[in-house]
Amino acid sequence: MRLVLVILFLIIYFIITIPLFLVLKLIEVFAPMKGSKAAQAVIRHSFRFLLFLSGAKTTVLGIENIPTDRPVLFTANHRSLMDIALGYSTVPVVMGFVAKKEVSKVPGLNWWMTAVNCLFIDRKDMKQSLKVILAAIEKVKKGYSIFIMPEGTRNHSDGLLPFKEGSFKIADKTGCPVVPVAISNSDGLYELHKPWIKSAPVVIHYGEPIYLDDMERDERKNLAPRVMAQIEAMLDEDKEYISK
Repeated sequence: MRLVLVILFLIIYFIITIPLFLVLKLIEVFAPMKGSKAAQAVIRHSFRFLLFLSGAKTTVLGIENIPTDRPVLFTANHRSLMDIALGYSTVPVVMGFVAKKEVSKVPGLNWWMTAVNCLFIDRKDMKQSLKVILAAIEKVKKGYSIFIMPEGTRNHSDGLLPFKEGSFKIADKTGCPVVPVAISNSDGLYELHKPWIKSAPVVIHYGEPIYLDDMERDERKNLAPRVMAQIEAMLDEDKEYISK
């Protein structure tokens, strides 16, 4: 039943919001940041409703840790297709997601993701991946935060996959803070029993930001393992919310 509701919602949503999408794209031509803020506000409410239909019992932790006076790099573990919805429905700043290229082929969804500064990456193509990282760096310089999942693929195991070092070039080249993000049990909504969507407790936890301004060059080289360790600690801490 939830699967049918989600599919119907997405179909109806993409049809009826075409005029709104065109208006927002027009605003973005003359005022890029205002257009992005407006588009993200629409997406935020839409994803919240999508998560409601999916039966997500969402716990959000650490929102107060997110700097709002400057762009940041959000780095999260990756468990589910729903991770993008969790990010956009909770982050209070204007940002863009780095998503896999397959998402760009979904009609309707790709329009809106482009409107909210998403970048589509092909992890198997090193040259294209580098171009996406460079584009993300430029977006940070223009004031947009970036949300990336350095594991590079969905991971349903208890531990983390090795983080791809290239993801952290975005912070290294711009000096923006890194906010570790721990996502728990989002795959409990769909991936663990697909094709069905089932209700499940989900946690998204924003950790304390890491400021590169305070780090020596050698410390920056070890940024990936430091972020991994912080996310692992948060995942362990958040197990109590999943077991309730």
